Amino acid sequence: MKIAFTLFFVFLFNFLFAQGVIPCRDFNNYFLSFENGFYKQVEIQAVKEYKAGDEFVAYIDTRGNLRLYDGKARKDITNLNVEYQVSDHLLGYKIGPTLNMWDAGRLQTLTYFGRNYLVKDSIIVYEDTRFNTINVYWNKTTTSIATIIGDLALPTQIGENMVIFKDNGNLYKIFWRGQTFEIGAWNGFAIDFQVGTDIVCFNDPTTRTFVGFENGQFVDIEGQFMKKYKAGRGFVVYEDLNSNLWMYKNGEKTQLSNFSPNFWDVKDDMIVWGENSYLFAYTNDTKIEVANFTPSSYLIKNNTLVFKNIMGGVSALVDGKVESITSLQDAEFEIYGNSVLVKLFNQSNIVYLKGQKYSN
Repeated sequence: MKIAFTLFFVFLFNFLFAQGVIPCRDFNNYFLSFENGFYKQVEIQAVKEYKAGDEFVAYIDTRGNLRLYDGKARKDITNLNVEYQVSDHLLGYKIGPTLNMWDAGRLQTLTYFGRNYLVKDSIIVYEDTRFNTINVYWNKTTTSIATIIGDLALPTQIGENMVIFKDNGNLYKIFWRGQTFEIGAWNGFAIDFQVGTDIVCFNDPTTRTFVGFENGQFVDIEGQFMKKYKAGRGFVVYEDLNSNLWMYKNGEKTQLSNFSPNFWDVKDDMIVWGENSYLFAYTNDTKIEVANFTPSSYLIKNNTLVFKNIMGGVSALVDGKVESITSLQDAEFEIYGNSVLVKLFNQSNIVYLKGQKYSN
């Protein structure tokens, strides 16, 4: 009996603290966070702005201070004028040329000579003007991946934990999990690298094949160029020359559609596409018919799809099930973790979490 109670307590603890922070404002403009089935007031006074990921929210309070709330406590970051970016796990903020970051409760200065930077799930990529370098913060370690002769600029192809960049000899390289891998050098070619999480895909001008990079190795996915492709979290989706839609994952190819989809999209763990006016999704290794219409707007994150339904309200695909959240029109929606936040026109909110709806 004691063991059963202990296991229940552990399960309850993990459930309560696994869902993260879901920030919103109510009709009084109070700043709230939905946690553990309740709307909790984070600040008494209105905040100027906020940016949130799955695990925390960073915000500028009424006095102009940058603060952070992680579901447990508020933390004062700085009371100086600041520009900041957040991802699901990291906060980057710049005071003048000084670039700082927050990672799991730890504050650190990355450089006193910073300029442009980008915060992603597992990495922060930034310019250091002192040495004219491109640097990457990953796994509590900072690495200089390139020293640039001439104009300094951020790489344009940056994923959640990967960076594609060129050195001074126009050699393309990949930074992944603290290591650097050479791709190749091409003159006069604009290579379209699609960068996801732990995977990259591109049409290789040398071999004339469609190539993927995963687990530190390059592999030919197809023996010819693909006309459109995109990378998700550990997989690649592409459209072949006959307009068939395919997925490549763990060395295997799966055909998703042979009906020339009128659109398709990929983000994190979710694939969506339109097929003969029907909306389909591929999630948890299963193809699902989501709706018999093409939504006017939608949002994908993690393993969740939220979209405008045919009534003008909001519906979502979560855990393989489609649920109508509201039929009220002019609602806005966001995704935190696999929870859906719907902001209604009357300044009230609905959180859809684990099959339940919570309103304030």
